[in-house]
Amino acid sequence: MSPSPSRFSRVRSIFPSASRAESIRVTEILRKETVGGILLVIFAAIALIWANSPWADSYFAIRDFEVGYEPWHLKLSLGAWAADGLLAIFFFLVGLELKREFVAGDLRKPSTAIVPVVAAIGGVAVPALLYVAVVGTTTSEARGWAIPTATDIAFAVAVLAIIGSHLPSALRIFLLTLAVVDDLIAIGIIAIFYTESIELVPLLLALVAIALYGAIAQRFRQFFHVRPGAAWLILLPIGFTAWALMHASGIHATIAGVLLGFTIPVLHRKAHRSHDAGPGLAEIFEHRFRPLSAGFAVPVFAFFSAGVAIGGAEGFVSALTDPVLIGIVLGLVVGKPLGITAATWLITRIRRINLDPSLRWIDIAGVGVLAGIGFTVSLLVAELSFAAGSPHYDHSKVAILTASVVAAVLAAVVLGLRNRRYRKAEEREVGEHDSAGEH
Repeated sequence: MSPSPSRFSRVRSIFPSASRAESIRVTEILRKETVGGILLVIFAAIALIWANSPWADSYFAIRDFEVGYEPWHLKLSLGAWAADGLLAIFFFLVGLELKREFVAGDLRKPSTAIVPVVAAIGGVAVPALLYVAVVGTTTSEARGWAIPTATDIAFAVAVLAIIGSHLPSALRIFLLTLAVVDDLIAIGIIAIFYTESIELVPLLLALVAIALYGAIAQRFRQFFHVRPGAAWLILLPIGFTAWALMHASGIHATIAGVLLGFTIPVLHRKAHRSHDAGPGLAEIFEHRFRPLSAGFAVPVFAFFSAGVAIGGAEGFVSALTDPVLIGIVLGLVVGKPLGITAATWLITRIRRINLDPSLRWIDIAGVGVLAGIGFTVSLLVAELSFAAGSPHYDHSKVAILTASVVAAVLAAVVLGLRNRRYRKAEEREVGEHDSAGEH
C-alpha cells in the first residue's frame, strides 16, 4: 500500500516518467534481451538433456576440448572460452549500459538513482546472508556465498515479456535499472573476492591497453570521421589484447570487458539533440554487439555451463540434502524478493519518496521474485566458487537451474495476475472513453 498523500506531501516519485527517447531505447533493449532469454533457455535445456542422456560423454568431450596458444595462457577448453571469452562481450555491454545510465540515464541523478541502487544492494545482501546462514561461515561451502546474489536480465525479461504485456512501463524500467546495478555489484564481487593471485606485469599492460582503447574511443570522430562505424576495426584488436592480458594477470577476464565498456563515450540526450553529429560510438557498438551477446555469446555460455550430470531422480534427491543447494535456492527464491522489496520500502520511508502512481507494492514484490532468476552470472560465480568435479560444483548448478525455474513460475503467477488487472483497467478506460465520445 502506497503512503497517503496527506502524510507525505510534496514527495517525489521513485520512478519519474521517462522521456519518449528513453522509453523507446529501453523497449528496444528489452526486445533484444527477450530473444536472448528465450535462446538462453533453449540452449541450457539442450545441454541439460544431453548431459544426462546416453550420449553424455560426447557433450563433456566437446565442453572440455582445449584450443588456443599455451604461452599466452590461452590454451583453454571450449567451456572456459565461453565463460572467459564470450561472456566478456556480455560484460562489455554491461559496462556500456552502466556508463550510459550514469551519464544520460536514470542513475545520473542521485534522487532517482538511490532507489534502484538500494534495492539492488538489498537484493544482494539478503540472499548472501541466507546462504551463509544455511552453510555456515567456516565451511568450504561458504565460498559460494555470492552465487545467489545475481539476477539474469535476459531470462527475467523473457518471462516479463511473455506474461507482462500490460504492466506499467515504470516497472520494466525499474527491472532493467535494478539489473544493471545488480550487475555492477556482481562485477565488484568477482573482481575482489574471486581473484586468488595477481600477476602485476600483465595487469599493468592490460590497463595500458585499456587506456589506449579509451583514448582512441574518446576521439573516434577525429580518427574515423569518414566512417565512424569502422572504429571497431581498430578498437577490436586492442580490446582483445587487453582481454588476453587481463586473463593472464589472474583477474577474471570478463572484468576487462566491463572496463572497456566504461571507456566508450556516451552522448547526453540534450547534447545529442543540440549537435546533429549522428550516432555516438556507444550507440554504434550497442547496435553491433547486443545481438551478438544476446543471440550468441550468452546462449553458448549457457550451453557449456548448464550441462551437469544430475544422476537421475536418485541423484537429484541426494543433491537436495546438500547445504549448498538449499542455500542457493533459498537465497534466490526467498532472499531476492525479500531483500529488494524490504530495501525499496525502507528507502522510500527514509527519503519520503512515493511509488509511481501506476504501481503498487505487490508489483515491486513481483519484480523481486522475478529477480530470483539468477542464471548467467550465478553460473559463472558457481564455476569460480567450486572446483570442477566436486559435488558442490554440480549441485550448485542444479540449485541455480531449480531456483531459476521456481522463481520464473512464481513471478509468472504474481505478475500474471497483476497484468490481468492492469489489462482490465485499460479496457475499462477505453470503454469509458468511447462512451463519453458517443455522448
